[in-house]
Amino acid sequence: MVAMLSLYRKELITSLVSRELTSRYKGSSLGVLWSIITPIFMAIIYAFFFRLIAGVRAPVESIVIGVFAWQFTAVSVSSGMNCITGNANLIKKVAFPRSSLPVAVILAGMIDYLISLIIQVVIVSFFLYQTGAHIPLTVILIPVVLIWHAVFNLSLALILSACNVYFRDTQHLVNVLLSAFFFLSPAMYDLGFVQARVSGHAWVMDAYMLNPLAVIITWYRKLMLPDVGFEWTITAIIGLLLPVIMLGFSAWLFKRMQRNFADYV
Repeated sequence: MVAMLSLYRKELITSLVSRELTSRYKGSSLGVLWSIITPIFMAIIYAFFFRLIAGVRAPVESIVIGVFAWQFTAVSVSSGMNCITGNANLIKKVAFPRSSLPVAVILAGMIDYLISLIIQVVIVSFFLYQTGAHIPLTVILIPVVLIWHAVFNLSLALILSACNVYFRDTQHLVNVLLSAFFFLSPAMYDLGFVQARVSGHAWVMDAYMLNPLAVIITWYRKLMLPDVGFEWTITAIIGLLLPVIMLGFSAWLFKRMQRNFADYV
C-alpha cells in the first residue's frame, strides 16, 4: 500500500510538472528560451544602469549569476502563489495531496533554472576568459546550492499559495514586496558593494545577511567566480539555515490551511 501511494504521488507530481512547463510556454515561439533571454536582458540593463547611477563598474558575469538566481525565486513566488487558486476545478473535484501543486511549480522552475545554469557557465566562462581567468572546479558543487535555493523557494510557495486562498490581496501585496526584496538581495551587486556603504555600521551588514538570498546568491558566485570572498558570520549561518526552518513552518501552516481550500477557491 505504501509503495502504491508513493508511486501515485510520483506519477502525480511528474504529471503536474509536465503540465506546468507546458502551460508556462504555451503559444510561445521561443518556449523555454525565454527563461534564458529574460534574465540575460535584465543583467545587461542592470550592469549599464548600475555603472551609470552608482558609478561602479559591476562585473557583468557577477550580475548574470545574481539575476538568474533571482529570476528563479521571482518566478517560483509568482507561480507558486497562484498554484492553488489557479487550479480551483482540480481542488474541488479531485482528492489528492494539495502540497503537490507548489512542489510541482518549484520542480518546473528547477528544470528551467538547470537549463539556464548551463548558459550561465558559458557566459561566465566567456567574460572570465577576457580577463585571463577561468571558472574554478568548485562549480561542480552548484547542485548543492540549487537544492538549498529550491528549499527556500518552496517554503515561500507553500505559505503564499495558502494565504492567497483566504486573502486575495496577498498577490497584490507580494508584488510590491517582491520589488523591494529584489533591491534588498545582492542580485545586481555583490556583498562588497554593501560592505563599502555600511562601513562602521556592522549591525546593518549582520541584519542584511539574515536574508537567505544574500547567502544563496553569494554562494553561487563563490562557486562560479574566482576570488569571491565570503565571511561565515553568525548571522550568515542563521540566514543559511532559515530556509529549512521556513520550510518546516510553511509545511505545517499549509497543512492546517488546506482543509478549507475547496470552500474558498
